[in-house]
Amino acid sequence: MREQGGTGSGGRRGQAERDAITVEIGYALCSAAFAAAVVFGAVAGPALLFALPGAVETVLVRGGGVLAGVLFAVRTVSVLVRFRRAAQPSQPGRTSPDS
Repeated sequence: MREQGGTGSGGRRGQAERDAITVEIGYALCSAAFAAAVVFGAVAGPALLFALPGAVETVLVRGGGVLAGVLFAVRTVSVLVRFRRAAQPSQPGRTSPDS
């Protein structure tokens, strides 16, 4: 069975909407991975580049990992929530203020 139409046809999504969701998920994951890598490098970088005491090195590497993981999750969720809010029209059933 072929799907046609947008979300108004029984809750099914059209191909363009599915493509937009896929692109947005990809953007969310890539931007979150980049931001997490930058934060990890900034926090754990000194421990990996310089000879630091064992305890300091451990704290920096683990702290960088934790911060990177948290940032990855927060960035991914915030991008997807913002996309979901932007996709919903302010007046359901109307495509533009002039209609």
